[in-house]
Amino acid sequence: MTRAERKKAELRREIIDASFECFAKHGYHATGIADIATTLGIGHGTFYRYFENKRDIIDHVIDDLIAKIISALAVENAPDAANTLDEYRAQVGRIAEALPRIFFDDPRIPRVLLFETTGVDADLTGRMLDLLDQSASLTAAYLHHGVECGYLRADLDVDNTAQAVNGMMLASAIHGLRADSSVDCAALNQAISRLMFDGIRAENA
Repeated sequence: MTRAERKKAELRREIIDASFECFAKHGYHATGIADIATTLGIGHGTFYRYFENKRDIIDHVIDDLIAKIISALAVENAPDAANTLDEYRAQVGRIAEALPRIFFDDPRIPRVLLFETTGVDADLTGRMLDLLDQSASLTAAYLHHGVECGYLRADLDVDNTAQAVNGMMLASAIHGLRADSSVDCAALNQAISRLMFDGIRAENA
């Protein structure tokens, strides 16, 4: 990158971050381009050199948030990475530590993802519903692998169990938004882990 290209990329990143902050604080519909521009101390014209409009910028904000979630499921946490129940427990533990850092350490993320985006238009609502479906499919892939390896029970209803596991995580994220005090992530993770492993592990595992 040239110096000019680097500065352009940095400003683009700053506009996305400022937009995220404004959407989380004021709501998508109550936020104007002027609010985003004022936050950064730039003019309207500068904003429109990078993004078409407010609807365009929220797509980039969502892309950024989804990328953060996906990064929590790194290569070592791929669905086929665990071959024993102990390895799967460790894998679930890593994921259980990573996801709360995203949703509880920065409550703006679930606020924007779960509440702001679904009130923008049908396309963005559909995108969020697709994200939930993709998350359930990913969870199902972990469970399918466990059944195939024999450390999860052979009669496990994989698809519905995946929906149930994701439902627990989603409910926890919403709880984090409403809680008067900080969420005890360690206790929450332990409760979810006990519920999962007491119910889905194979009898001989």
